[in-house]
Amino acid sequence: MAILGFLGFFAWLQHSEPLAYYASAQEDRALEWASFWSFLLAGAVFAVAAHRQHRARGGFPWFLLGVGVFCFIVAMEEISWGQRVLGYQPPEYFLAANYQQEINIHNIADQGLRMWTFRAIILGYGVLLPLLSLSAPVRRLLDRAGIISPPIELTPSMFAIFWLHLTYPWKFTGEISECALGFGFLFIAMANASDGRNARQPSLFRAAFLPALVVLLGFSTAAWSQNRQAGDPHLVDHARAETKALAADLARQTEDGEPDSITTCGLHKRLFTFVQTRESARPLEQGSFAALVGEGLPPDRAEYFLDPWSSPYWVRDRCDRSESRRVVFVYSFGPNRARDSSRWKILGDDIGYYVVERPAR
Repeated sequence: MAILGFLGFFAWLQHSEPLAYYASAQEDRALEWASFWSFLLAGAVFAVAAHRQHRARGGFPWFLLGVGVFCFIVAMEEISWGQRVLGYQPPEYFLAANYQQEINIHNIADQGLRMWTFRAIILGYGVLLPLLSLSAPVRRLLDRAGIISPPIELTPSMFAIFWLHLTYPWKFTGEISECALGFGFLFIAMANASDGRNARQPSLFRAAFLPALVVLLGFSTAAWSQNRQAGDPHLVDHARAETKALAADLARQTEDGEPDSITTCGLHKRLFTFVQTRESARPLEQGSFAALVGEGLPPDRAEYFLDPWSSPYWVRDRCDRSESRRVVFVYSFGPNRARDSSRWKILGDDIGYYVVERPAR
């Protein structure tokens, strides 16, 4: 019920409070950190469950350990193995091959493959395995193989996550599904750890304690992430100069001030991805931003359009013809390495420049 309530809350939020919904789904906010903590704690609890299974039955608890390792990897992939937190620059392979320009494997794979792998894990492990375990012969076979099924009570919630991800009714549905799945794995781990042989529902106290801890850690880590300070105050000056140069480069590529000649309404991409996928943006590689290399900018940072904190620069084109409004701007996440800007304005400690800011035609 807790997971269904979680999904129901975000269904209400995106309908009633779209700005709050948009803000909550951004990188390094409480939702993403809750995903990290839920998978990380689930991995630890699965390790406890594996130890108890070994102590109760002997043998190597390969299945529970495997699920625990999976949860740990997902947790670390969620925060790009600490890259944005620590601000270190990824190896060149990830800058070139990963569309997010971060150290994680899942964003190197094809998007369709990622989506269906995610759904297959939910459907196979969270739905089909518990249903098959209802059969006594299948349950005995799984027991001999050392495979412990999730509790059947969690099957409706896991199916709801699968269905939500399959239909994708709202923007950022993926982030909400990932966090809900993290809570699902945490509940499964707690049930598995309650008895090393048979998965049982944990007590109400234990069922509430770890999820509450995840929520607390999610909000507190997000607050810390939003407020941490950069080590070098001169980096802000560098970012201002660089975004000004990028805005000038972008403005020079427009025809008669019309952004449609290079960007399109609704565009919101990392500059490196934008340049790589749009031929009209290629001149940005040789513009005034690139000329800053001669002033001490590392060549690979210029090549991959990275800001001084090793995060990607972004470009956004937003318009609303009913309000006769259009803005185009380039920006950096700034010292806190997290997006603070809205769809229309550069906000918080984000650093950027407007390329176009006028009524739309």
